[in-house]
Amino acid sequence: MKIDHNIVNHIAHLSRLDFTQEENRQIQEELNQIIDFVDQLNQIDTSNVSSLIYMSEERNIFRKDEVFHHISQKEALLNAPEKDSDYFKVSKVIEKV
Repeated sequence: MKIDHNIVNHIAHLSRLDFTQEENRQIQEELNQIIDFVDQLNQIDTSNVSSLIYMSEERNIFRKDEVFHHISQKEALLNAPEKDSDYFKVSKVIEKV
């Protein structure tokens, strides 16, 4: 597949971009280079290559979640700049339009 002027214009329209003729030509060349490179990769025989699942030999080590120190509601509200009996008070962030 070769990228032509019409395809670049279509991509520009979809992405709401406006290219000059020179930029259009440059993008066309660069996209064609990318496609040529991918075509080269597609020609490589990878039938004996195993799939790469991890980039390194490191594995995630999972642990159980444990509660170390429980903070009561009263203790949590002690440092609150503003509070209303059982809750933190914060500024209104949603406005009606």
